[in-house]
Amino acid sequence: MAERRPFLLRLEPGTLEALQRWAAEELRSLNGQIEFVLRRALAEAGRAPRAGPGAAPGARGARTPGRARRRLER
Repeated sequence: MAERRPFLLRLEPGTLEALQRWAAEELRSLNGQIEFVLRRALAEAGRAPRAGPGAAPGARGARTPGRARRRLER
């Protein structure tokens, strides 16, 4: 398993409450939900880390649909 590093995150109360509700609905911890949202945003932006030795579970190195679509439009 990849090393996990603690990181302090300051959020507005409304944002925190919305994330907590969303996490509860998805049966995830708040930390798990934040990681899920960040990984999805990275993938959609084409900035997800490539899978390799020591990569986090679920990390992908494949192209995101947006990047593949842009290549096809050329």
